[in-house]
Amino acid sequence: MKELLQQYAAHNIWATKLLIGAINLLPEENYTAAITSSFPSLYKTIQHMWLAEEVWWKRHKLVEHIIIESEKFEGSFTELVNNLNKQSVQWKEWIDGCTEAQLQHVFAFIRQKEQFKLPTYQMLLHIFNHATYHRGQLVTMLRNLGVQKIPSTDFSTFCMLK
Repeated sequence: MKELLQQYAAHNIWATKLLIGAINLLPEENYTAAITSSFPSLYKTIQHMWLAEEVWWKRHKLVEHIIIESEKFEGSFTELVNNLNKQSVQWKEWIDGCTEAQLQHVFAFIRQKEQFKLPTYQMLLHIFNHATYHRGQLVTMLRNLGVQKIPSTDFSTFCMLK
C-alpha cells in the first residue's frame, strides 16, 4: 500500500506541475477569466485544490479548530501555485516516512458538524483522486481558452516516464 501511495503522491505533484506549466503560457488575465466549471476560473480551481489538501492535512494532524488559510487567499497566481505545491510535497514527505500501521490507522474528524472515521490510506486515495478530478476540469478550462497543446497527466504516462 505504501509504495502505491508514494507513486500517487509523486504523480499528484508531477501532474499538477505539468498543467501549471501550460497555464503559465497564457496571458495573466486568463488566470482569473470567467470560465463555466465547478469553480469560476483557473485561479479558483487551483485555490480549491489547495484548500482540499490543506483541510485534509489539518484533519489528519487532528487540528481541533481548523483555520483554512487557502480559503481567504488573494495572493498572486505564483504564490497560489507555490502554496498548493508545498502542501502536496508535505503529503508526499509524510507518506515517504510513514509506516504501514500509520496508513491503516483510523482517525476521526469533524465534517460539517458531524463526526466521521476513516483509515488514513482511504483519505489519501481520496485526496489524490480529488486532485485528478480537478486537473480534468483545468484541462477543459484550458481547452475553452483555446489551448490546443495540453500535456497528458495520466498516471500511466507518469509511470512510463519514470
